Amino acid sequence: MKILIDIGHPAHVHFFARPIRLLRADGHDILVTSRRKDVALELLDELGVPHEPLSAAASGLAGFARELIARDRALIRVARRFGAERMAEIGGTFVAHATLFTGIPSLVFYDTENAALQNAITYPFASRVLVPRCYRGWTPRRRTLRYAGYHELSYLHPDAFAPDPGRARDAGLDPARDNYLIRLVSWKANHDIGERGWSRELLDWLVGRLSARGKVLISSEADLGGHFEPYRYRGRVSDIHHVMAGCRMVIGESATMASEAAVLGVPALYAAETGRGYTDEQEQRYGLVANVRELTPPAIGAALDRLLEPPPEHWQARRERLLGDTIDVARLVADAILRYPQAPAGALHAAPG
Repeated sequence: MKILIDIGHPAHVHFFARPIRLLRADGHDILVTSRRKDVALELLDELGVPHEPLSAAASGLAGFARELIARDRALIRVARRFGAERMAEIGGTFVAHATLFTGIPSLVFYDTENAALQNAITYPFASRVLVPRCYRGWTPRRRTLRYAGYHELSYLHPDAFAPDPGRARDAGLDPARDNYLIRLVSWKANHDIGERGWSRELLDWLVGRLSARGKVLISSEADLGGHFEPYRYRGRVSDIHHVMAGCRMVIGESATMASEAAVLGVPALYAAETGRGYTDEQEQRYGLVANVRELTPPAIGAALDRLLEPPPEHWQARRERLLGDTIDVARLVADAILRYPQAPAGALHAAPG
């Protein structure tokens, strides 16, 4: 089967890397189309995934509209040239629109409820929408399947990933101290419109608080400036999860990295004005994430204190509970693509819509 995978964000590279390997191992022909967004192309190259860039991410509504038109056209041309029989994407706007003009089935995987505009111009055209069981947003009733898991279990499931302390050390982890990873985002994604990130004062306070306890690393999509530059993560992009697995805590504006930490058994503090169904579930069901909506030192400091109190083995026990309740998402992704229009193994039920 000829399968087109569209990559629009660095996190999508991780999500699809293992399904691509599984599909290729079964003899299927995979074409990866890519988008210049943060370090997505660099990560594809580091992982040795051949890809065809189609556009660069734009900012703001007007920029997104221009990119949408240009990328839709490019993707339709490429899909027809390749002879694609299936298309898949996280978020799925581009492959869903390509379905409208080509009739090629599109499978959309998503977990971000607050991407209201994106979802409104995607879900009505997608052949199938697959969401985690905790997803709280609207999806098309007859074309949606849920599953027990999170996107991050496509690449951080224990069958797929084992932390390498040597790679973590080479990437900047200090094994002699507690390490804290801070993640900052650029706030340029379409689902970030109308949101704001941390103030410099808040970041300064947090770095000071954590530096007193151990080593601080900052992974940032945006420019940090001279004051914070010594803390910048300088390791390979593909080594960040090895570093994360050795950290005492992950703190930041990224819901994805909070979920990554949770499935690795590392407590995470996700501080942003809007939430996600998956980080809420990881807090309520497993206690691995603290979701903070008030971006102030008192609110974040109280959550830090709660997460710093238990020993590391406490978090690993909670991780085992999480893994016992969830599936290997990479296998579901590959199965969903191959079995369409039948439901894949591991799917739960149609989502209310």
